[in-house]
Amino acid sequence: MPELSLELKLAELRARIEAAARRVGRNPADVGLVAVTKGVAAPLIRRAHAAKVRYLGENRVQEALAKRSELSDLDLDWHLIGHLQTNKVGDAVGRFALFHGVDSLRLLAAIGRQAERASLRQRILLQVNVSADPAKFGFCPEHVARAVEIAQATEGVVLEGFMTIGPRVSDPEDARKTFAGLKNLRDQVAPGLGTLSMGMTHDFEVAVEEGATLVRVGTGIFGRRDQGQEAD
Repeated sequence: MPELSLELKLAELRARIEAAARRVGRNPADVGLVAVTKGVAAPLIRRAHAAKVRYLGENRVQEALAKRSELSDLDLDWHLIGHLQTNKVGDAVGRFALFHGVDSLRLLAAIGRQAERASLRQRILLQVNVSADPAKFGFCPEHVARAVEIAQATEGVVLEGFMTIGPRVSDPEDARKTFAGLKNLRDQVAPGLGTLSMGMTHDFEVAVEEGATLVRVGTGIFGRRDQGQEAD
């Protein structure tokens, strides 16, 4: 059976997002799709944009900046979804619409300082390690309330919500506890923050059912790019 075209994959993906939202009484328009374009060449991104993709998620600052320059004629929102090293903050601040993975107070402070120097406000999400997985970045749930206080008091940043990465499991249902945990945590410590970035190719439907407002999908749109490609 031939592989679906990128355009048909996007149509199917959007239909699945809509169905997942409707199953739990949510408005599908409240769920945004971030197309993960790590390892994806500019011509393919142009096709995705023609199919009404606006949000692009990149893991690496330098790769993203090169593509941003090549695709500067397109109306795109570039999101940084990978771990950001503090020595890359100067290159990243102001060049991405949203940082998904702010995972430490040290990084938060560095972003704030750089944004102040540039006279702008950088939109961010705090990454939460809901399951306390030692292999993942992010704030422990018990430290999130304090991190929110500090972020909201940091000049140069706008805290919009939270991000998490589900466990690597064969059954997406096994990720439900993680996604529900992030939403419950948000509701407890910062109910006014509307953005929940959670869910990737293998588990985005469960994430939508549990309240995701952004899902990050790469493989489900562009296929596997290389052996080292992170799950998305």
